[in-house]
Amino acid sequence: MSKILIIEDELSIAELERDYLELNDFEVEIEPNGINGLEKALSEEYSLILLDLMLPDMDGFEICRQIREKKDIPIIMVTAKKNDIDKIRGLGLGVDDYVTKPFSPSELVARVKAHISRYERLVGSTALKNDVIEIRGLKIDKTDRRVYVDNEEKVFTNKEFDILCFLASNPNKVFSKDELFSKIWNMDSIGDIATVTVHIKKIREKIEFDTSNPQYIETVWGVGYRFRM
Repeated sequence: MSKILIIEDELSIAELERDYLELNDFEVEIEPNGINGLEKALSEEYSLILLDLMLPDMDGFEICRQIREKKDIPIIMVTAKKNDIDKIRGLGLGVDDYVTKPFSPSELVARVKAHISRYERLVGSTALKNDVIEIRGLKIDKTDRRVYVDNEEKVFTNKEFDILCFLASNPNKVFSKDELFSKIWNMDSIGDIATVTVHIKKIREKIEFDTSNPQYIETVWGVGYRFRM
């Protein structure tokens, strides 16, 4: 069930919006306070936010700006103002749509459904596009060739990324240094396996919290390395 947050200080309007949305199988929360509404929007998961422009403690523009710094969920601004300048400002801050008071509840519900549907399609297409491995705070985006540790991007050389990606794509399997050299460099090691050791050391420095006790790339003494899932 999609969850909607209504940030609106006029209770009669908020309840009207809630009633029509609930009739269409949405879960709805009402927050009359702008600051509290912002906190909820940032700390909880919602499918869409209905945001009043004129709130007593913090206006809708500022709430929208702060939400957009953290999240990209759909925001529909509900306002009594018909000024194009306000609409242009809101759109510039990331508002997805405007509904002007007084409004048709049926039209409001239709717009909510349309924006949620479009957002879910966009998120779904992005998820399908990128091949990602995630485990214990480590994120390896195989499509974009990027690595994140606790959402912080780490810079990898091509060979470092190739080794990490190969090991993570074959979890819990032990590979010798010769095998890794052959897979990554596409040639026999001919005594050059020390370069594998150097690359593993650099990878660990970037992804491990404690390189002396690695949680991702383990050394299997006398054999090689494995990625622990």
